[in-house]
Amino acid sequence: MQPNEITTVLNLPISRELLARDLLRMAYVAKDGTPRNIPIGFTWNGSHIVVCTSKNAPKLHSLRNNPQVALTIDTEVHPPRMLLIRGRAELDVVDGIPAEYLQMNGSYVMTPEQRVEWEAEVHSLYDGMVRIVITPTWAKLIDFDTTLPTPVEELIRQRAERQHA
Repeated sequence: MQPNEITTVLNLPISRELLARDLLRMAYVAKDGTPRNIPIGFTWNGSHIVVCTSKNAPKLHSLRNNPQVALTIDTEVHPPRMLLIRGRAELDVVDGIPAEYLQMNGSYVMTPEQRVEWEAEVHSLYDGMVRIVITPTWAKLIDFDTTLPTPVEELIRQRAERQHA
């Protein structure tokens, strides 16, 4: 998929709504060679998806060996809206707490006092984190209105061909 095609998909209004959500699911190949799919908080900076994790997270070893990931951001309503993204993860070890980590946890409902306590706990726990910066290499929006899963699109095309034969 060409970069301009990816940008077009990611700039669609529904894609922008999905990219503003709190959680995505990230699939990767674990150290033992089996698949993993984890929910994780994220931010979208306009060109990359950024997730943050502890420096001792098992997924880091896996991502160093195989940086390819698949992401899903979706809704829980009918019809579902799904943004599917494949990409390459780069690991950026940072001192302290990345701004993205504080930002991605900013949408949870907390009183100002709870927010202060939460941030103090985060700063006391982590001396640094790893930013996982994901560059999209493929993207598809499925909204069941303007776009469908590829196999369903194929079935609709086949049905139309049969009806016109």
